[in-house]
Amino acid sequence: MLRFLTAGESHGPELTVILEGLPAGIPLKPADLDADLSRRQKSEGSGGRMSIEKDRVRITGGVMAGLTTGSPVSVIILNKDFQAWRNRNIPAMTIPRPGHADLSSAVKYGYRDLRLGLERSSARETAARVAMGALCRAFLRMFDVTIGSYVVSIGSITAEFQYPFDHSPLFAMAEESPVRCPDEEAEKKMVEAIRAARQAGDTLGGVFQCVALNVPPGLGSHVHWDRRLSSRIIAAVGSIPAIKGVEFGDAFRNATLPGTAVHDPIVVDTAGVLLRTHNRAAGLEGGISNGEPIVVRAAMKPISTTLRGIRSVDLSNGAPVETVYERSDICAVPRAAVVAEAMIAYVIADAIVEKLGGDSMAEMMPRFERLARAQLEDLPMNDIPWRFGYE
Repeated sequence: MLRFLTAGESHGPELTVILEGLPAGIPLKPADLDADLSRRQKSEGSGGRMSIEKDRVRITGGVMAGLTTGSPVSVIILNKDFQAWRNRNIPAMTIPRPGHADLSSAVKYGYRDLRLGLERSSARETAARVAMGALCRAFLRMFDVTIGSYVVSIGSITAEFQYPFDHSPLFAMAEESPVRCPDEEAEKKMVEAIRAARQAGDTLGGVFQCVALNVPPGLGSHVHWDRRLSSRIIAAVGSIPAIKGVEFGDAFRNATLPGTAVHDPIVVDTAGVLLRTHNRAAGLEGGISNGEPIVVRAAMKPISTTLRGIRSVDLSNGAPVETVYERSDICAVPRAAVVAEAMIAYVIADAIVEKLGGDSMAEMMPRFERLARAQLEDLPMNDIPWRFGYE
């Protein structure tokens, strides 16, 4: 089983991530991680921090001679902005910003200054998650599993996609878009909306979609709530700062339809392979992957830090005041999509490790080749009556 921990503050000296459980023998180099860190930093609506940080990783353990060793992989990412903070007195922060962790973390931990909560709750921490996700991607590449994303909406602007479609071209188009949107007309309107929000001193949220391709069937389990692949993905994506909703495919829209208009018919092709004529289940049935693309959609609220003040209370004296602006993004939806890719990569990699077992790729690959597939020859049925046999 995989597990990871991150450490570090938004304006501290560095971020650290440790990922435990990767098998030995995965080819890995720092450039693999740097590429995803660069993707996380690109988008219209990014704040001033992105012009300061040029994230690069330093791998400090678990990778030797370009291969994972089976021991925990440790990575650090320097915070360049730390140099501007290391020798200065930090002004007192006593006005909590609505929507942030300022007030809730002070209540929980008894902080006497709100910046103590801000520093760790900041989305800067997601850079460490993206590095971790890149480690998992290197593992997933061994099984031909790929994950991409694109933006569906920003503010009131929604892209138009026709179903069914091939996701791969949309991934490629998203990489060339300043808002990760493969719909050119919607992209233009999204950019305009973000710039208008900046001028108005406001922020925008939106919805992005992540898709995992070539995920083998049979990952996850229906037997316990915490082993369902669906629940693990929801928890992982929902843990990203400012994410307020997660669905699989068109789940909320499908909830308004009758069952016969939602569930995917199963057919068998001439080679005996069982297929679905649609993917409205978004690649998951009973909490288990079914071999179709896993489609995850998430809603991100508008960034809580706004140029225009929002009514609050100064905790030092109880006086009503408006919030003070703290440097932030105007819209982080495109960047959050990349973070979600990393979290989904982690969950799927963890599920593959769970399914296959083994300490090295040399052990895992033969087991992967022997996995049961959704085809008739792998599903022999007894086709006879039987009894439970309980007393």
